[in-house]
Amino acid sequence: MIEEFGSIERRRVLKIIIAAGFVILLSRLFQLQYIYGDVYGKEAEENSIRNVPKVPIRGYIYDRKGTLLVDNRPSYTVMITPVDFDRNNLPLLSSILAMPEEDITLKLKQAQRYNPFIPARIKRDISFAELSMLEEHHDKLYGVEIQMESKRFYPAVARGSHMFGYAKEISDAQLEKNKEYYQPGDLIGSAGLESKYEQQLRGVKGWEFISQNAKGQIIGTFDNGKHDIPPQDGFDLQLAIDADVQALAESLLSDKRGAVVAIDPRNGGIIAMVSKPDYDLSHFSGVTPPDVWRSLNNDPDKPLFNRATLTRYPPGSTFKMLLALTALEKGIIDENWRVTCYGAYRYGNKLFRCEHVHGSVDVVDAIHRSCNVFFYQLMLKVGLDDWSEIGKQFGFGKPTKVDIMEENAGLLPTREYYDRVHGKGKWTQGYLISLGIGQGEVGVTPLQMANYAAILANKGTHFQPHVVNSVYDRRTKKAESVPVEQYSFTMSEKAWGLVREGMHRVVMAPHGTGTAARIPGIEVAGKTGTAQNPHGKAHSWFIGFAPYDEPKIAICVLIENVGYGGSFAAPAAGLCMEQYLYGEIIRYGVKKKTADETMATN
Repeated sequence: MIEEFGSIERRRVLKIIIAAGFVILLSRLFQLQYIYGDVYGKEAEENSIRNVPKVPIRGYIYDRKGTLLVDNRPSYTVMITPVDFDRNNLPLLSSILAMPEEDITLKLKQAQRYNPFIPARIKRDISFAELSMLEEHHDKLYGVEIQMESKRFYPAVARGSHMFGYAKEISDAQLEKNKEYYQPGDLIGSAGLESKYEQQLRGVKGWEFISQNAKGQIIGTFDNGKHDIPPQDGFDLQLAIDADVQALAESLLSDKRGAVVAIDPRNGGIIAMVSKPDYDLSHFSGVTPPDVWRSLNNDPDKPLFNRATLTRYPPGSTFKMLLALTALEKGIIDENWRVTCYGAYRYGNKLFRCEHVHGSVDVVDAIHRSCNVFFYQLMLKVGLDDWSEIGKQFGFGKPTKVDIMEENAGLLPTREYYDRVHGKGKWTQGYLISLGIGQGEVGVTPLQMANYAAILANKGTHFQPHVVNSVYDRRTKKAESVPVEQYSFTMSEKAWGLVREGMHRVVMAPHGTGTAARIPGIEVAGKTGTAQNPHGKAHSWFIGFAPYDEPKIAICVLIENVGYGGSFAAPAAGLCMEQYLYGEIIRYGVKKKTADETMATN
């Protein structure tokens, strides 16, 4: 008995120690239960509940008429929860997936560092045979599961490779910047519209909560799924693209290198954007085979390179309207100023040639017949400063801000440029002569040239070129228009009238260089260009717009290394404009509608 244990003093100390111990234990119990109950309760819950992400359906992409261009198809992905997977089964899994063990191990290590309780993607887009083998060995492959996801599918004839772009597995660098949403193995838009509109297209992830025991084994859904968060599917994109014009333009350049860009001058919407050669986007929608990727990268024709927005070629004679407008607007010449063309122009000891002997020509004749001699002399009268000033107003030398992410600013030579490159006081007027006919150091993209054609059609009003018209939320059933920059610059009606008349004659009058761009029943304006280059045959250019009085389409066609613009680019441009304005190519068949009837719906 305690009374018999030692002295009264000792018994008192012992009682105090026992009482203090009970007080400490009760205090700690109270602290855990009432003060920190929420914190530790949540941690305990997390140990017993696993949250599994549910990937939303990526948004669809439609053309201006509602034609589905980019769709989704089901795809099966192998997932592994690192904490559950028995590494002794690694050889079996490697054999089924035909995937090196070290690759699987690497993905598991990355997932382990991120969160060992969240399933990690090991292999996307598995075959039916692989799926069957996994199901057959399901009892051995604990921690391995199959998740149905979606991959891109392209049902339309139009390919639009460089425009649509693609999504691919997120890189470590991208993940580091976007940890708040993405996890290892997630897809992220990496080119074109898929990249620019990633946040709209991707949607919002959902979460499924699953109960597990102390060993991490799955018991079932938590609370019958009452707390699950369903994914929110991505928004759809409604494009300005006309799928029929896009497909036609692609077919016209199928065996060539070049680009076609068509713009609605009334709003800047891009009707077609083609770069050839291109590539099959279906190779990028699942797992891209290494041999396909190597082939695309090693192809000397560079199919991954977007010629519509990244080239920097001299525009040739298509640039002559810029010089003519500058001279007319600045009062340097008027409609009566004439030059006599003898087939060449001598400046110092160098001879600058023309394609023909044109005799006496004024500014409208010079555009109509593409007289180089007229523009050689006009460039010397105008000078670099005024020419580059007007060139900037047309958007040259800077990006158009098109919404597909990749774009070259081109090169518009200025006094500052020549001083920097050639040295101040070391360049002469002789450097300028070639600029008058779009040669020399000036460099442009087909997109910039289509934009130039649209501004000529609008007499100085510019709309930012854009592929996407609106973003559609399927939940609210509301479409939000994409904001578009707009500006205008003023020139005299007389200057616009003379230059546009010259362009009209290029296509519609006898002896014009662009008569191959004519459209039955519609007045067309345009300009051909044949740009010399040191690497082979000349590049063929055409820019133009139609109908002449109320333009609804402006276009640029560039075909590399084929020769004259009037022989190659012009007929392709005419067919594309005809397809858009009539909804079909009527010159080879029966006309179903009048031009006015068809254009009223465009």
